[in-house]
Amino acid sequence: MPTDREKFPPLYQTIAANDDGLEGHAYIADGGLDVLTSDPLNDQPGTNPEQLLGLALSTCLNATLAAIEKRDGLPHTSQVHTQVEFARDYRGFQFYLTARVTIPGVDAPTARRMVDLAERRCPVAKLLSGNANVQIVLVDHLNFTTPTA
Repeated sequence: MPTDREKFPPLYQTIAANDDGLEGHAYIADGGLDVLTSDPLNDQPGTNPEQLLGLALSTCLNATLAAIEKRDGLPHTSQVHTQVEFARDYRGFQFYLTARVTIPGVDAPTARRMVDLAERRCPVAKLLSGNANVQIVLVDHLNFTTPTA
């Protein structure tokens, strides 16, 4: 169900633009971020939608966790690493996202409650919720490795 925009007006807005397609530049119209874009299946420099989506989920989810930690009087220790995979499907392509979350120094039941709350509060997680290709999992520690195809 859509949110009532009159009751909950936007607090911030921006324009994210791409005028070139996959090979070129994407930018924030008000003079913010400007990134070189490229196809993930070639070896050209640049970022791609997969990477931007992973950064959006990791950043938003961890910012939400930081707010929960602060509310609970805890130091900010949470970390979120999101693996994004690009695959074919019956109609073209799809993404698989797995956000791995760790909260060092917090017991597992408390961490689980914090992650569950963050999933319900984080705007990016809410936008992606209900998609079977998106998983948010609590882990004991992160092993930062480069995914392989």
